Amino acid sequence: MDYDVIVAGAGPAGSAAAAECARLGLSTLCIEEHGTIGYPVQCAGLLSTLAFAECRVSDQSVLNRVSGAKVISGTGTELLIDAKKTRALVVDRGMLDREMAEAAADAGADFRVKTQVCGVEKNRVCTRGVRGHETFGFRVLIAADGPRSTIARFLGMGRAKTCLAGIQADLPGTCDPQFVEIYPDASPEFFGWSIPTGPGRIRVGICGTSRVPERFRTFLGRFGTSTTHLVTGTLPLGLMPKTYGHSTLFVGDAAGFAKPTSGGGIYTGVRSARHAAVTAAEACAGDTVTDTVLAAYEQRWRADFGPELEAGYALFSFRQSLTGEDMEALILALKDPVIIRTIEEYGDMDRPGKLVKKLLLKPAVLRLIRPLLRSGMRSFL
Repeated sequence: MDYDVIVAGAGPAGSAAAAECARLGLSTLCIEEHGTIGYPVQCAGLLSTLAFAECRVSDQSVLNRVSGAKVISGTGTELLIDAKKTRALVVDRGMLDREMAEAAADAGADFRVKTQVCGVEKNRVCTRGVRGHETFGFRVLIAADGPRSTIARFLGMGRAKTCLAGIQADLPGTCDPQFVEIYPDASPEFFGWSIPTGPGRIRVGICGTSRVPERFRTFLGRFGTSTTHLVTGTLPLGLMPKTYGHSTLFVGDAAGFAKPTSGGGIYTGVRSARHAAVTAAEACAGDTVTDTVLAAYEQRWRADFGPELEAGYALFSFRQSLTGEDMEALILALKDPVIIRTIEEYGDMDRPGKLVKKLLLKPAVLRLIRPLLRSGMRSFL
């Protein structure tokens, strides 16, 4: 059977793309390799209110609402940021993913689960799964198949610049339900986190490039060892060189759209999916699926959130040079009441550029991070 659009992957980006394509009148098939949409969960499940709104779902997946964060150094120095209103939601990712997939199905998209794309050639995908081997034709293929995108490999496309390894566990624990806790020294390349998922429950994890299992075991010891759920995953950072080609558009983690400042990818994933759907509709309407037409997709997402991702990667690169002493000094500098108020007012998990511009005007911060201006951060100015 042939379709206007085939979407590979039924995570938030894939389901958003399938839903939008179907709403635009395109015959759409979404292919998911796992038997249950939303599992296995490989996400911290912390979404900004803006990212959650982009998902266009009900509140049924919401486990907790948080208003701020505590940043805790290796020596115990603590920076408390409290917006005093809900800034982020902790969600059941499996439930959220399923609701988004149901919305896509309601819009008219077909689904194949327990089905894996095993080849792409001449506008056809070959699959294997519970229905055996099948082949489907497409006019546009949307790759939403995650950080290890097999479609990118099949097509010989460039990949994200950096991949971090992550480990996360759910466990019993006491915490202030209003605040996420961030531990920069738990993973020198990124950070560790503790997220309150509900009464008496926390979700802890780290991401990094080296010694991740060892560092995770050490970090987990702060909270206990009685885990109820343990997962590993990959976090792609840094944009793939080209997000279109071979009648294919790459969205979400497959394109390297995770935010280098926080690791979150749902906001950029869902927005990129909708840009891809609009581009696919234009290509199908004109019956011209060429790179010249598909290039409009890259223009759209770059105009939307491209500068944030590029500047965020510069911040991530600078993070690699910071020692524990540097991080301690930075946290102490940020504890100034005026700076805290600035963070509380302008902090945005999805678009941190405005806050960074404000912080660069603070002499205490500027003295510490001046090297950023030599590592690509001029795009924030």
